[in-house]
Amino acid sequence: MPDPGDLDLEDATGERLTTEAYRRDFRLRDGEVTGRDSWKLERRQQFEEGPSPSWDAFRRGDWQEALRLHGEKRDRWERIAREDRARGSVFHRVRVVEEPLTPYLQWELHALRVQGESGSPVRVVGAEKVRPLEAVRSLPEVVTLGGGVLYEVRYTQQGLLDGAVRHTEPGLVARWEECIAGLYEGGEDIVSYVDRRVAPLPAPRLTAG
Repeated sequence: MPDPGDLDLEDATGERLTTEAYRRDFRLRDGEVTGRDSWKLERRQQFEEGPSPSWDAFRRGDWQEALRLHGEKRDRWERIAREDRARGSVFHRVRVVEEPLTPYLQWELHALRVQGESGSPVRVVGAEKVRPLEAVRSLPEVVTLGGGVLYEVRYTQQGLLDGAVRHTEPGLVARWEECIAGLYEGGEDIVSYVDRRVAPLPAPRLTAG
């Protein structure tokens, strides 16, 4: 377990990007990565999704349609996994979970299960695994690409994407990659976790607002 101080992300040492600038920068850099893995850590338990047919169905209360629409993305995720393997750059995702699950997280975990079944490596860790790193604040949402860049992804209080802070200091990127990789190593595969802990749950309901 790394020293929490080694993972500090200071705005002053990074570059703040708007949402559009973050998306553009991410696409460009991700497309250039070869021969190095990338990593994502998701810590927040609640987000507000942008345009998404599955999310819209969930908001309407049609849970079975939301799950069906998750499955429609299987071909897309299989193609992404093949392309990643071809360029020797696998995108690993670690999803931190707190139980009982929020309605959002119950919805998202089913989406991640489709990704896992399609060849994209996703593992789940309980919140207790990261609390030693959270003496000051909860861990941020972090993405690293090929060892060259780290994004601290930002969200509004409502959970909407609000750009990112980009960091490129090699030591900082390496420490975060090592941290996420360690969590991944000790995590549970998304498919087995969802089958064991999520699939048996009743359909969730979003609360008003």
